[in-house]
Amino acid sequence: MSEPAPALGGARAEGCVTVAELPPQGMISVRGDLSEEGEGVAQALADATGTDLPDVRGIAHAGDNALAWMSPDEAMIFCAYDAAEDLAQALREALTGAHALVANVSDARATFELTGAAVREVVAKLAPVDMDRLAPGEIRRTRLAQIPAAFWMPEEGRLRLICFRSVARYAFDLLAKAAETGAEVHAR
Repeated sequence: MSEPAPALGGARAEGCVTVAELPPQGMISVRGDLSEEGEGVAQALADATGTDLPDVRGIAHAGDNALAWMSPDEAMIFCAYDAAEDLAQALREALTGAHALVANVSDARATFELTGAAVREVVAKLAPVDMDRLAPGEIRRTRLAQIPAAFWMPEEGRLRLICFRSVARYAFDLLAKAAETGAEVHAR
């Protein structure tokens, strides 16, 4: 089996922020009734990740794992790439009999990190989100220009963004262009 590789070979661009493609990230999409009264999906997610399901548009971290609320019936687990399939299989077994879907989507996504004081301004050029109101620990699932994407800020000045691997070049080029020095972005 070949080694996993980032879609763009670790592309990087410097501007008013740094845009960097990250190595492959483990991602598991889980669909089902996420309510506490549901079929045990929320508890299975908590057991698998070490953190409770976060509130709407939240992302919670526990060690190397993160658990994100993606929609009323979807959560996303972020984990080490090498751990994703085993974790997905354990969740499938834990949810046997429940109306739920567990899919390892690691190879279908690309991950980028933006760092610098102007990350909010760079993303605000491309996404219909009030970036002034995005708080660390909040995830947004939206558009980046014409493509679906999701992003969150682990801390001020650092933003993670995921998109489909098939549009990774487009996403990177958008982010790099928006981050060009002198591209009407002013850090706060």
